[in-house]
Amino acid sequence: MRDYLKFYIDGKWVDPVAPRTLDVINPATEAVCGRISLGSAADVDKAAKAARKAFATFSQTSREERIDLLTRIVAEYKKRHEDMAKAITEEMGAPVWLAQRAQAAMGSAHFMTAIQVLKNYKFEEPRGTTLLLKEPIGVCGFITPWNWPVNQIACKVAPALAVGCTMVLKPSEIAPFSGQIFAEIMEAAGVPAGVFNLVNGDGPTVGAAISSHPEIDMVSFTGSTRAGIEVARNAAPTVKRVHQELGGKSPNIILDNADLKTAVAGGVKAVMLNSGQSCNAPTRMLVPARKMGEAIEIAKATAEATTVGDPTGNAQMGPVISETQWNKIQGLIQKGIDEGATLVTGGTGRPEGLAKGYYVKPTVFANVTNSMTIAREEIFGPVLSILGYDTLEQAIEVGNDTEYGLAAYVSGSDPAEVRKVAGRLRAGQVNLNGAAPDLMAPFGGYKMSGNGREWGDHAFAEFLETKAVLGALPAQAAE
Repeated sequence: MRDYLKFYIDGKWVDPVAPRTLDVINPATEAVCGRISLGSAADVDKAAKAARKAFATFSQTSREERIDLLTRIVAEYKKRHEDMAKAITEEMGAPVWLAQRAQAAMGSAHFMTAIQVLKNYKFEEPRGTTLLLKEPIGVCGFITPWNWPVNQIACKVAPALAVGCTMVLKPSEIAPFSGQIFAEIMEAAGVPAGVFNLVNGDGPTVGAAISSHPEIDMVSFTGSTRAGIEVARNAAPTVKRVHQELGGKSPNIILDNADLKTAVAGGVKAVMLNSGQSCNAPTRMLVPARKMGEAIEIAKATAEATTVGDPTGNAQMGPVISETQWNKIQGLIQKGIDEGATLVTGGTGRPEGLAKGYYVKPTVFANVTNSMTIAREEIFGPVLSILGYDTLEQAIEVGNDTEYGLAAYVSGSDPAEVRKVAGRLRAGQVNLNGAAPDLMAPFGGYKMSGNGREWGDHAFAEFLETKAVLGALPAQAAE
């Protein structure tokens, strides 16, 4: 049982202003596995003021000082890698292999990327007699989700620290253990007091206080589009910068000349990864209508080969995060059945042999039309919809026919053709033929999937203001 009842504010572990606790549930067992304190606006106020005070000095640190700080964080993170992985498995059900190799690994990876970017990042640019300066935006508020918990913390904190910002973090209250360990890492690395602050709590209380606080200059939120809209509303009166990475309903267009078996199997596995709880999951698979039967056979075999069970064992897929999420997924699976989609495999209820835990059957629907609920709504579970198309133009049109635009996927044997299709898809990131993740590639969405970009050098821009200093350079420097 983990008891994390203090917040990290101004370099100290402190009690909340008004004590109130929340039980944390292990989704694999449905048992209470820990407690956290729920913060209030008063706790956020203390953290924001500490961050504001620290900004005066931290914003003036040198590039070399910040590289040294980030390097110390990486060293401390590596010491806690196993602890972080175990915490993620316990709090949100990621299988051990996934927690170790991907979930926890992404945390240190974002810091190492930030170090590489910072070494050569141009904070000054001469333009005639004017000097353009890129300066830290100030105090940042971070509201992060439960599905890739430390990944989403690190991809915000690392670039913000790299450019000289200070911050207040609210991790997800239903997967808070990784955030606690992250704060312990920051303390061990010697992050100056007030530069990094952690306040646990829920969205309507702590999240709203962060979004609306006048001492917070920008807010970066990752989560649902619905919650992102509330963050923007709360931020509007203080005219702070709002960065959002929101939902997705990503198309996966498999071209007629693609290796169907490789593309379909890969698409199914990508949806089932992390129990379908990834905002960029390729949940709408578009295949040539004449190959629908073959695609169904491949998808069925792949989904049914996916092992589901105890995340501390050898299962490929663990539970989803909570009873609330499990019920939502069950309702949407039933909706797919009711609206006439072909249930290829899976369906409602828990997988056989699993009487406890928020486990969902790996589910595949075929002969889905893009007007069906399962093709429109983000399910955030291991549920794939396969749609047929007759022409490439139709596939592109259907691919773009969504309110979201976070990611898209294209498979085909002609490199020129897949690149051309990628250029016509309205999405912030397009993956061609199962390409590996790229930590330097910007990550973010079009349309209702948000605004701004994370990862690599593009992430730095989110935390910088641009100042033009006219007459700063002699006239000959412009010649």
